[in-house]
Amino acid sequence: MKIAIINGPNLNLLGTREPDIYGEESFQDYFSELQFKFTEIELTYFQSNIEGEIINKLQEFGFEYDGIILNAAAYTHTSIGIGDAVKAIETPVVEVHISNTFSREAYRHSSYVSNGAKGVIVGFGLQSYQLAIQSFLEV
Repeated sequence: MKIAIINGPNLNLLGTREPDIYGEESFQDYFSELQFKFTEIELTYFQSNIEGEIINKLQEFGFEYDGIILNAAAYTHTSIGIGDAVKAIETPVVEVHISNTFSREAYRHSSYVSNGAKGVIVGFGLQSYQLAIQSFLEV
């Protein structure tokens, strides 16, 4: 099984960015833990602050992988292009968010990704990614 994790803008700063919201662990460290825990899965990780690069990766992975975990971060609420890319590919996508976006600012309550996603996991910290992986394994 091949699963890709795609993270959007500012998630490269996890561990230092607003630790009261996002925690103190870097995503690279967490990704290593996921690889150790899920040895039967080929996990791939990509992060970009650039919308078009995220769309390119969705299109690249979207016909070859068994699952995509997407945290589009702020682009979730602004990018029709990323939402359209999720709908255009064959690979199922699980939208994840580290924080509970519904307990934050009102503009974070909407998503251009959700209506094309297999499911949405919100507010479980970095564990949201593990829950998304499990959703692919338990189908």
